[in-house]
Amino acid sequence: MAMPPITSKEYGLEPLSAADLEEICALIYKRSGMVFGETKRYYIERRITDLLRQRRARSVRDYISILRSDFGESELLINSFTINETYFYRELHQLSCLSNSILPDLIRAKGPGDRIRIWSMPCSSGEEPYSIAIWLLENWPLVDAYNIEIVGSDIDTEILRRAVDGYFGQRALSKLSPDLLDRYFEPERDQQRRLIGDLRESVTFAKGNIIDRQSLAALGHFDVIFCRNLLIYFDEAARETAARNIREMLNPRGYVCLGHTESMSRMSKSFDTVRFPDAIVYRETRDI
Repeated sequence: MAMPPITSKEYGLEPLSAADLEEICALIYKRSGMVFGETKRYYIERRITDLLRQRRARSVRDYISILRSDFGESELLINSFTINETYFYRELHQLSCLSNSILPDLIRAKGPGDRIRIWSMPCSSGEEPYSIAIWLLENWPLVDAYNIEIVGSDIDTEILRRAVDGYFGQRALSKLSPDLLDRYFEPERDQQRRLIGDLRESVTFAKGNIIDRQSLAALGHFDVIFCRNLLIYFDEAARETAARNIREMLNPRGYVCLGHTESMSRMSKSFDTVRFPDAIVYRETRDI
């Protein structure tokens, strides 16, 4: 059983000094683009203290030294700070836009059997890319006429393992109808249901960091990118880097779906704002 997080005081440690807090936040920013600071002190201290306890360390300075020298430990640090709140069929209007407007536009330049590549970043525990797969099977009549590839990526390596396993609890499944649950998931066991094997195999998962172009190189290029509710955690410089990398990952005239509070027009001049009936999305401006 996982131990619950505790505070530095409960573990017998002094609160993080301003310098320690700044150094840890700088490392998180450098590795992930996520911005943390003094206003998130309590949140940070709980996670750092939990990591110290797992390491059986007694000193924050010792732990910072480990972070500097051990890539695996810094990966665990990033994993502990990622936010993985998601569920199936989240922001359903964008899935409607995908099948009603985006894909019909994209296939004008494609023939039957051609590839259509869709990327979900960050994919968390898989709810978003699996939602895309289910939605297209249910709502796009041409789903079998094209070679659709769906890729999910996340910086959190532990959450990717959970995505591949494909087990989901009641909260993640709450927006799905009983009919969809019965057709696409195995019977409930221990308050979880597992996605059927054919659906699990329809999505490829790979580690990726949206602000590190090198970590994305092996993923190739995509026709549609879902990058929702991630950039709100970045500062302006990290958002611009992310937007540049997203553009480089897109095929010409490819589409981007962001969260409802995010706007690509504030980060990059390389996208047109497209107002479809179901959703506002962004289209890469290069000519085919």
